[in-house]
Amino acid sequence: MGSALLCVRDLTLRFGGVHALDSVSFDVEEHAICGLIGPNGAGKSSLFNCISRLYAPSSGEILWRGQPIGTLARHRIAGLGIGRTFQNLALFGAMSVLDNVRVGSHCRTQAGLWASLLRTGAMRQEEAAVERKAMDLLRFVGLEGVAGSRADALPFGLQKRVELARALAAEPALLLLDEPAAGLNAGELDALAALVRRIRETLGTTVLVVEHHMRFLMAVSDHVVVLNFGRKLAEGSPAQVQRDPAVIEAYLGAPAS
Repeated sequence: MGSALLCVRDLTLRFGGVHALDSVSFDVEEHAICGLIGPNGAGKSSLFNCISRLYAPSSGEILWRGQPIGTLARHRIAGLGIGRTFQNLALFGAMSVLDNVRVGSHCRTQAGLWASLLRTGAMRQEEAAVERKAMDLLRFVGLEGVAGSRADALPFGLQKRVELARALAAEPALLLLDEPAAGLNAGELDALAALVRRIRETLGTTVLVVEHHMRFLMAVSDHVVVLNFGRKLAEGSPAQVQRDPAVIEAYLGAPAS
């Protein structure tokens, strides 16, 4: 655990008269796994979309290593060191698993247009390095055996791992995981939890994860932030959050006894 890598300060997002986010503030410490939970419509995906610049917040700030990023162009976010997966799979289905992961390295390559067109020696060396890194990541997530398969030919759980490997190919310091456990069975959930821990421990990557599956999220998280109707309801350790009466009420729909 270290200093804050990402700071969200009084973040507000409005769609007309609807407050998707209302003055939300929290920090994500470097090398931590931070869980973000809340009932449907709480604002979790809206928050992810603000961090990755898909949405422009109405007010408030997002600080990356102490510097505001709220006005940066979307394409610069990956270059900063922020990667993400999506709630709905966003793979290139007709491409191979290996090529999907190679795409994730694009923001880290140096060759320009002319080097690409002329197929210079430096360009070929860079392509070989990208392929080696992609294969290393497929081994890391346990998919080296299907590197040549079409991405859309894989079972859903394996496609989620392809998307995860592609996000890691950009070498993110912060990885945003949007409902990575959705649709997985019990065995796949345990394997995913082990993989998320290994991403932090082996790669040193900070993780911010949105998830509805409470057993999974509480097992992997160091710190948990709870949203409800666009506002921060609670935050703390998994044990603290699970005992919080306001959190119990939000999830059960009745006052805690």
